[in-house]
Amino acid sequence: MTTSSPYDLDLPKTPANHQPLTPLSFLDRSARVFPTHTAVLHGNMSMTYEEFYVRARKFASALTKIGIGKGDTVTVMLPNVPAMLEAHYGVPMTGAVLHSLNTRLDADIIAFQLDHAESRIVIVDGEFSEVMRAALAKAKVRPIVIDYDDPEFPQDGSRIGQHDYEEFIATGDADHEWAMPDDEWEAISLNYTSGTTGNPKGVVYHHRGAHLMGYANVAAAGIGRHPVYLWTLPMFHCNGWCFTWTIAMVAGTHVCLRQVRAGAMYEAIARHGVTHLCGAPIVMSTLLNAPDEDKQPLPHRVHFITAAAPPPESVLAGMSDAGFDVTHVYGLTETYGPAVANEWKAEWDALEPDARATRKARQGVRYTALEGLTVMDPETMEPVPADGETLGEVMFRGNIVMKGYLKNRKATEEAFAGGWFHSGDLGVMHPDGYIQLKDRSKDIIISGGENISSIEVEDAIYKHPAVAAVAVVAKPDEKWGETPCAVIELKPGKSATQEEIVAWCRERLAHYKCPRHVIFDELPKTSTGKIQKFALRDKVKGA
Repeated sequence: MTTSSPYDLDLPKTPANHQPLTPLSFLDRSARVFPTHTAVLHGNMSMTYEEFYVRARKFASALTKIGIGKGDTVTVMLPNVPAMLEAHYGVPMTGAVLHSLNTRLDADIIAFQLDHAESRIVIVDGEFSEVMRAALAKAKVRPIVIDYDDPEFPQDGSRIGQHDYEEFIATGDADHEWAMPDDEWEAISLNYTSGTTGNPKGVVYHHRGAHLMGYANVAAAGIGRHPVYLWTLPMFHCNGWCFTWTIAMVAGTHVCLRQVRAGAMYEAIARHGVTHLCGAPIVMSTLLNAPDEDKQPLPHRVHFITAAAPPPESVLAGMSDAGFDVTHVYGLTETYGPAVANEWKAEWDALEPDARATRKARQGVRYTALEGLTVMDPETMEPVPADGETLGEVMFRGNIVMKGYLKNRKATEEAFAGGWFHSGDLGVMHPDGYIQLKDRSKDIIISGGENISSIEVEDAIYKHPAVAAVAVVAKPDEKWGETPCAVIELKPGKSATQEEIVAWCRERLAHYKCPRHVIFDELPKTSTGKIQKFALRDKVKGA
């Protein structure tokens, strides 16, 4: 028998006290409260919040006029330009779903995504018109194509669409009454995984998660009102870790950067007083290893948020000396980007360098918008001991976990088995509740029956003064099954030998963990700077 509480009686949800959460409200508020504050900078172009809001509404209106609405997919292939920011608001204002393409994809993968997403509209920058032309020829769908020509940095690509972006927006109504989602669970964006094995999976985000990521990013990055954010992270990557929406929440300024180059980054930071930027470790290396003529004094301490592998101590020290404060985060496409942060504690500043480096190597604790983060045995679904040693799978639970994989029920059910999102990352839980990754489940090296963490070996090699970047993968071995192979990029002007690297590792690791093979070569990377280990595994098989 159920009994009702007085708190359940005559206290209903109404439009007055319950509205669906959506990040679209961030832009609406900032445009009303700070209409003349600079919202977007790109080259010599400047746009206020009032102008930004008007263009987003005109974009939504133009899309609505040609029949785009709830459940439709609008695909964009754009670099970090103002049109990409406008798409993050204008598209969901119609109820449609924004699908951002990785700008480094080939025609086959683009065609697959267009068909799988059932794209109704494609907006493409001139730089990518030829690969999009090839993809459209392979795809079954026949979307309306809109060409974007960057007015600040014109491209040579030919027009392939039926509409010009600026002419298309001009058909919209500046006073368009855009629609809030009926339900915050409605999809806002579609982001495909990297697809390193087979076809990529379409990760679906909802309005609620995108809204909550605004608060979580502000807390994790220590952002106050009116930050100046430099777009070094691709906006297509997890919707720019949701900073495309977060920055509007605090009426910040988006500084668009079409290409990530050291000189352009330093110039933008100095010119615009940049306060925050995000990026993979390769962006830090680009800043630190820039020639002196590209560097400029920073106007103040700049907050840098980085993901992927934890930065080596030498890189962190170099960034600090250069004027950057680094926060290490961790997450996946399925968790809207970063969902875990290495929350630094003041008492750790007094530790010896090696002990500080040990703390900094941890991925950390859950974001404020994430309800659960744990390390479990995926077979028993029991938490592993918090001893910093017992290996398990890192799992997430909360409102910043995806809706699921588009049109892939089996993969969604597998990912959410047992009521947790299974990351596929292997890690440990420390006694203080901080998690630390040890490897991707597919990247663990099993040599002679012993598990070897590629991350542990990489950490040792990264400390070598000549090493700029390293990835360790398994190389087939007749005797041991597989053994570690290190592929190393050296710093400009530096040199090292295989024998030197192996000896370096033997001083720092158990000998069975040390690489038996070392290759000096450029590392293949994704457009977000992540090292493509699947490509390296193929490379080292015949090395």
